[in-house]
Amino acid sequence: MREARSWVERKAWVAGVLERRTGQDLVSWNARVSEAEFADEATLRTWLAEQGVTGYPAQLLVMERFGYPDYLERSPDELVEGQYRDRPALRPILETLLDVAEDLGDLTIQTRKGYVTLVGPRRTFASIEPTTRTRVDLGLRLPDEPASGRIEIAKSLGQSQMTHRIPLESTADIDDDVIDALQRAYDVNS
Repeated sequence: MREARSWVERKAWVAGVLERRTGQDLVSWNARVSEAEFADEATLRTWLAEQGVTGYPAQLLVMERFGYPDYLERSPDELVEGQYRDRPALRPILETLLDVAEDLGDLTIQTRKGYVTLVGPRRTFASIEPTTRTRVDLGLRLPDEPASGRIEIAKSLGQSQMTHRIPLESTADIDDDVIDALQRAYDVNS
């Protein structure tokens, strides 16, 4: 299985995106944010959007100003261990999906407190979330694709960018249809 990107690596990547998009580095942006003395996240996000800073770079600047969540200090392994601590029978589903993802193309694995995301060259295309004690949801970003078969419209996944989900209760559920849907999500978002 490919190693998940640590927060330090992700922060550097997002800072690079910020600089490429705006021409100013993280230090410069932090100075601008500090000078303006924003009282809350909403006001800062609105101002950043007016400056053309959205998405991951905006999220980074908000955390730089108002603090980072505790979970970012944990290693990817610690985060995954926490997700599956009370549902160890579901962990093989995650491992199998990550093995399948290896063949999709260039991607990065990112762990969060409650889920794991798969990020292609352009953006996040899938999430793997242990939703209940008996089910893992594979979230997929498939804009403009209707629900069909086992692929449902996603209503409430931790990763809000996902438009669809496939509920999985065992590794046997990861069949050709699931692999094809995962590949479509990768292709559409790369």
